[in-house]
Amino acid sequence: MIKIILADDHPLVRSGIRRILDDVQDFTVIAEAKNGEEAISLCRRNAPDVVLMDVNMPGMGGLEATKKVLRLAENIRVIGLSAYKEHPIPAQVMQAGAFGFLTKDAEPDEVTRAIYKVASGQKYLPADIAESIAFGKVGADAENPFESLSTRELSIAQRLTIGKRVPEIAEELCISAKTVNTYRYRMFEKLGVTTDVELTHLALRHKLIEPNTF
Repeated sequence: MIKIILADDHPLVRSGIRRILDDVQDFTVIAEAKNGEEAISLCRRNAPDVVLMDVNMPGMGGLEATKKVLRLAENIRVIGLSAYKEHPIPAQVMQAGAFGFLTKDAEPDEVTRAIYKVASGQKYLPADIAESIAFGKVGADAENPFESLSTRELSIAQRLTIGKRVPEIAEELCISAKTVNTYRYRMFEKLGVTTDVELTHLALRHKLIEPNTF
């Protein structure tokens, strides 16, 4: 039996995925989380085999939570979930240590296949996403400026684009406000922006965030 934890801040998304998983005899959903902090706590108490982790959640996002979950136990397999499949999100998810990535519009058969595969210790990426990552690394035309950011920089960028203030980000990530500002300065230099508004416009243009986030 494959034990699964669902982590997503939208109850409808969780219930939709749960309906898919409940139809598979080998799967059991042992817990649900609405943010990264809950996901970590539930993983500590329940020792799941697989975690389906939303990338964008309030508080600690999916990227940070993935890294912390994997520090609890190396045998936990994380599959990142996102509404978007464009670079750099899938690549950043895999770099954070996830074993797989799925978009939220994935067919039930693909969700099932991905869970079976990562539970057995294999990586899973949909073919089109794997191809886009490969071409993104070698094709100048496919380059996305957010690919240059580290996982921490990307996590801070996502928070800034939804209007979070530096002290709030510092508290969520358990770092100082000075450290957040240092990351912010480096990020702005890499992206060629000078304000949070410019950052948000760039993030929308490259589909780093969803328009309905605001």
